[in-house]
Order: sequence, then structure tokens, then C-alpha cells
Amino acid sequence: MRALGYVREVYGVRRTTFSSADGIIRIEYDATRLTKPNISKLLRGAGFALAEEISLLPPQRPKEEATPAPQK
Repeated sequence: MRALGYVREVYGVRRTTFSSADGIIRIEYDATRLTKPNISKLLRGAGFALAEEISLLPPQRPKEEATPAPQK
């Protein structure tokens, strides 16, 4: 768990939690300072194998373009 402490010390990482029962690491980070690839690289560098990414945010629906009203 020392490796997870290393990740926690990176500027922009706000919080890390680890569930040993599920084998899930949750990382809350400042998206203005870090990106998903940055976090993945940090975890791989700390010795963690990434199986999948689970977003806590619901998927965003694409915005529908406004269709102009038919002209008469």
C-alpha cells in the first residue's frame, strides 16, 4: 500500500480509496491538473495492473441539434 501512498502525494490527486474486498482503487483528482492517461500512468508506475476504468459520472447524452421550423 506504500505505492498507493505515492499516488496520493501527486499534486492534483484529491483522494484515494482502496477496497481490498473488491480490489478496486478509487481516485478523485482535479481534472484541471491531471487527465485520465496521467492517472493510468501513475497507477501503472506504482505497480498496479489496470483491468478497467469505472466512471462515477453517468454517461452524457449528446446534445441534439435544433432543427429549423419548416418555412411556408
